[in-house]
Amino acid sequence: MSTPHEAQEPERDGAQVNTGTTDQGESAAIPELVIISGMSGAGRSTAAKCLEDLGWFVVDNIPPELIAPMVELGARSQGNVARIAVVVDVRGRRFFANLKESLATLDAQNVKRRIVFLESSDEALVRRFESVRRPHPLQGDGRIVDGIAAERDLLRELRGDADLVIDTSSLNVHELRAKMDAQFAGEEVPELRATVMSFGFKYGLPVDADMVIDCRFIPNPHWVPELRPFTGLNDEVSSYVFSQPGSKEFLDGYAELLRIVAEGYRREGKRYVTIAVGCTGGKHRSVAMSEKLGRRLVTEGVETVIVHRDMGRE
Repeated sequence: MSTPHEAQEPERDGAQVNTGTTDQGESAAIPELVIISGMSGAGRSTAAKCLEDLGWFVVDNIPPELIAPMVELGARSQGNVARIAVVVDVRGRRFFANLKESLATLDAQNVKRRIVFLESSDEALVRRFESVRRPHPLQGDGRIVDGIAAERDLLRELRGDADLVIDTSSLNVHELRAKMDAQFAGEEVPELRATVMSFGFKYGLPVDADMVIDCRFIPNPHWVPELRPFTGLNDEVSSYVFSQPGSKEFLDGYAELLRIVAEGYRREGKRYVTIAVGCTGGKHRSVAMSEKLGRRLVTEGVETVIVHRDMGRE
């Protein structure tokens, strides 16, 4: 991943994106922009490399005020640079403080941009820094956990504005690349993409969830001996779950709620949503509910991926 020299010497003062014509009189198309950020050690470089392999023009560790000139250069490339991904993080030190202003400038100039935020637990980040024997960029004379805490504080607002949050705590490099491929490999960008993730509360809440659904009010098939060995993917388990009082009404009500939310996300330009569906162990009720809910979303025109995070962990 290399940074072009032109981005460091823009021909115009300021950060204005030219949306008019090129020197040859052709219309200048503004490139699609993805901003990759997140916690140090959470996989930003892997995510960036994945986009590079998919044909994106990738720039690592760019000062935020250079993003708009980079987009302008792409607009003047006569279509040769149609998709740009930039990695922006706390390594930029004082430059990182200008990110909010730079994002506002891009929005004012109608640049189509998305933010991908890489998240991970403190425990996973500590293990990764210790394994490579490198200090955290913000730890100074303190401990790794001090640097992580300082970085979380700096990135809190950006994480809240992210279009896509990926928790890499339990992901290896190949699984992270698969998630990025699932979101960006398609030639056509859908209006909204959803991940419906079943999980077990006893294993912890998914930190990248936008919405959390609790299915523990439904009687647990675990206590039915003939159903215990199976999962929510089994027809008998699913039939049992949806034969319980309130289950179908809950599904119908939540599907309607998600239809309303999906319409709002589209209006606001949000492209990704993760819906976490939980039960005690993530094996029976949440799996069955996730499958049904995912199918409902598909009928609403939402491209949906169903993931069963904890199925098989018991």
